[in-house]
Amino acid sequence: MNILADFLSKPVEKNPPQVKKSRRGIHIKSPQEIEIMRQSAKIVATVLKEISEQVKPGMTTADLDAYAEKRIREMGAKPSFKGYHGFPGSICASINHEVVHGIPNRRKYIRAGDVLKVDTGAYYEGFHGDSCITIAVGDVSPEAAKLIRVAEETLYKGIEKVKAGAYLLDLAEAMQDHAEAHGYKIVEEFTGHGVGQNLHEEPSVFNARTYSLPNVKLKPGMTLAIEPILNAGSRFTKILSDKWTAVTVDNSLSAQFEHTVLVTETGYEILTDRSTI
Repeated sequence: MNILADFLSKPVEKNPPQVKKSRRGIHIKSPQEIEIMRQSAKIVATVLKEISEQVKPGMTTADLDAYAEKRIREMGAKPSFKGYHGFPGSICASINHEVVHGIPNRRKYIRAGDVLKVDTGAYYEGFHGDSCITIAVGDVSPEAAKLIRVAEETLYKGIEKVKAGAYLLDLAEAMQDHAEAHGYKIVEEFTGHGVGQNLHEEPSVFNARTYSLPNVKLKPGMTLAIEPILNAGSRFTKILSDKWTAVTVDNSLSAQFEHTVLVTETGYEILTDRSTI
C-alpha cells in the first residue's frame, strides 16, 4: 500500500487492533521475526496470485475485495488495510487512470481492456506483508501492455540494487532511469516504506531521485515495501472527493507493482514472491 510519506510521523487514530501506532526509527528484524514475515508475505502473495487468475470482465472491485478478505482470514491472518486510517476495504483496487488507493465498490465493474491495480496486505502473528500487482484484463491495448511490462521491470530494477551497504538512492536511480528510458514518469507523491509490526514504518522508500527524504544505508534485517508507480503521461496526480483515490491529472494510464523485500548480507529475498506459490 502506497501512502504519503508524512503519514509515517502522524499518530494513527481509529485503527483496527492489529495496527500499532507508528514509531520513529528503523526496525531491524530478528530471525524469528523474519520467519513470521515470510508467512504473512506468503499469504499476500497467495491472495494476489489467486486474484490474478480469476479476474474477468463483469466482476466488480467489491467482488475482489470480498474474496481477498475471505482468503486472508482463512489463512489465519487479518486484512492489513481494512480500517487503516479509515480505509474501508481489504484491497486497494485502482483501474486505468486511477493511480493508487482505489476503494472497492459494488458498482465499479471490471471491463475487458482494463489496467487493474490490486494492492493488499495481511497481518499475521504481529507482522504485515504488503504487495501490489497490475493485471491486464483480457486483451489490452499494446500501449497498456507495454506500460504494465515496464512497470514490473522497474520494480525489479530497484530490487536488484538491494543489499547491505547499498543506499535507497541506488534503488531510486535504477527505477527512475528504467522508467524514463521507456518514456514513462515515476509518480513522486507516493513512496514505498518499511514494513513489519506496523504496516508503514521508516524508512520512506522513494522511487525517484530526491534529496528531501533520508538516503538511508541498508542493513541486514530491514524489510522494505518497494513500490514504484509509472504513469504513461504526466507524473502528477490528484485526489478524488472520496479522499483516497489518486488519479492521473491527464487521465493517462498508470501501473504499479510492489514487493515486500528482506535485505540480506549479500542481496535480498523477495518475501512476497508469487512464483513460489
